[in-house]
Amino acid sequence: MDGFINLIANVGFPIAVSIYLLIRIEGKLESLTESINALTNTIGKYK
Repeated sequence: MDGFINLIANVGFPIAVSIYLLIRIEGKLESLTESINALTNTIGKYK
């Protein structure tokens, strides 16, 4: 039983941090994608 608790303690925290960071980065990636699309459209108007 101690091994199981130790496994959760060692693996659970990195998994929680990874999920948190992925959620935060996802919003920024969506914003970046929208900005790139807007830039592409703006550049396309002047060609």
